[in-house]
Amino acid sequence: MTPELHALTFDADDPAALATFWAAFLGWETTNDPDDPEALALLPDDDTGFRLRFQPADRPKSVPNQMHFDLTSTSLEDQDRTVARALALGARRLDIGQGPDATHVVLGDPEGNEFDVIEPGNSFLADGGFIGALASDGTQEVGYFWSRALDWPLVWDQDQETAIRSPRGGPKITWGGPPIDPRPGKNRLHFDLVPPPGGDQHAAVDRLLSLGATRIDIGQGDVDWVVMADPDGNEFCVKAPR
Repeated sequence: MTPELHALTFDADDPAALATFWAAFLGWETTNDPDDPEALALLPDDDTGFRLRFQPADRPKSVPNQMHFDLTSTSLEDQDRTVARALALGARRLDIGQGPDATHVVLGDPEGNEFDVIEPGNSFLADGGFIGALASDGTQEVGYFWSRALDWPLVWDQDQETAIRSPRGGPKITWGGPPIDPRPGKNRLHFDLVPPPGGDQHAAVDRLLSLGATRIDIGQGDVDWVVMADPDGNEFCVKAPR
């Protein structure tokens, strides 16, 4: 009972405003979210394979996110256009210690969620679309876990760095290996999984437990989804079948 990656969910101080930024930047359609009347979702119009979802946050952002997008460029001019478009929509430049010689550009969306606009010619992202990767802080073990959990093949496994990618294409999901930043609390971004069509939520949860996930309580109360954590402690949700 292999679950599917349904959404990447952002905790947002203003879900509508943050969804508006990303919808305009990516050119994706906005839709209401069936699980939460206060949440919104964006539907991909490319091979990304999962939606973006924005739900009300229970606390303000205070530290760098565990995950961020690496966006691709076809030329230096294209990289400049992407940066200019993001800034015009409300993004801002960030200094996270990348140094003056960095060839990628680090930006934050209107709520400070980091994303990188990568220079042209990056061979690791060469076979991807505009969202080339979802880059994550994490261990080799967690990369192996997510490869088994989603049944996505490893496309990189070297020097404790790992990456997986859906057999259908779309962005890579990467984990950078040590050193791992300490987790100060609940992540601001998390995965939402769903069972495959006709599948069973309980069977999907049992399979994830057998692979090394754990059930956790983050104060979710009586809901019809299951909150879990991967081997690095990163939260994710298993929703009911769509």
